[in-house]
Amino acid sequence: MRQYLIKAAVAGLAVGCQSAAPPVNSASAQGQKSPTPAITAGVVQGEVIARGLEHPWALAFLPDGRMLVTERPGRLRIVSADGTVSAPVEGVPAVQARGQGGLLDVAIDPAFATNNLVYLSYAEPGDGGASTAVARGRLTGGRLENVNVIYRQVPKLNGGGHYGSRLVFARDGTLFITSGDRQVGRSRVQDLDNGVGKIVRINPDGSVPRDNPFIGRQGARPEIWSLGHRNAQAATLHPGTGELWTVEHGARGGDELNRPERGKNYGWPVITYGMDYNGSKIGEGTAKAGMEQPVYYWDPVIAPSGMIVYTGSAFPEWKDDIFIGSMNPGALVRLELTNGRVTKEERYLGGDRIRDVQQGPDGFIYVVTDARDGKLMRVRPAAR
Repeated sequence: MRQYLIKAAVAGLAVGCQSAAPPVNSASAQGQKSPTPAITAGVVQGEVIARGLEHPWALAFLPDGRMLVTERPGRLRIVSADGTVSAPVEGVPAVQARGQGGLLDVAIDPAFATNNLVYLSYAEPGDGGASTAVARGRLTGGRLENVNVIYRQVPKLNGGGHYGSRLVFARDGTLFITSGDRQVGRSRVQDLDNGVGKIVRINPDGSVPRDNPFIGRQGARPEIWSLGHRNAQAATLHPGTGELWTVEHGARGGDELNRPERGKNYGWPVITYGMDYNGSKIGEGTAKAGMEQPVYYWDPVIAPSGMIVYTGSAFPEWKDDIFIGSMNPGALVRLELTNGRVTKEERYLGGDRIRDVQQGPDGFIYVVTDARDGKLMRVRPAAR
């Protein structure tokens, strides 16, 4: 056992003996703030596998070790283990590559070995602007076939950002999709008649699971799982508990680590730990009864991207730790958890805008960097 975890647990018990902690949705609750640690050097190193990717947004491993990588302008690539980058995969849906929009996340079906299904999230153009959409198709060689849209966020809006778009399969085979407030849709986030600022849960064919929390509520969209989200662009399923974890962008301050639960309200834009970009106040404060507090928040922000819970053997001391990509200031962020609470944060690889984080079948961590000449890198222990 690591000594600092034992100390943290003992300290937590001591605090608990003095007074009971308020429930996370009480008006007096407060989230745990990051101490904003400096970059820790000499622990890991980034080994470049491939270059020349134009604003890569996400990566996913195929069973044979090759990687699917999305490029925001609208291209899907297949990258071999030796770094060879394929021609664009054919059959990708048309995207609106403007602002923060374009081709975004990629995920493979849990049964990919038998069905070859690939899922893509993207900014879909249409009447009224654009919205987050998800399509799936069968990967055959260098082409996607039988492509169908299984989810569309409604309504379409003219904003250029905040698409959310992370895709996470739950243990029961359902699919979580994060969606943002689209920058111009803040006033709609607390309403259940739309998909703005929500996490939704659907079946892989686009149908709605019968046990979703708002099934049967008049005026509520049945695919909604939780509400009150600004722009969750990091999401993963905890392999030990099966819980969904997310990190969402704040404005000036207020990036949030959350554990979204069915039917709960995470506050945006009523409560937040950030302020607007012009320095003005947003909403009513940092807490309100009936609205959930983040597990952890950052001020200043990290501008979160991809996210994993590490389970490999390349870094055995980091098993079950959370890794999150940071685009600003740029880093790979590691969080240690004890009983659902962050007990340590460290940051590595300062400088690059890390856009996605995945664990490879070899146990190493892989990242892509958001740049016109973007890189795919393998993160290894630093040479001693």
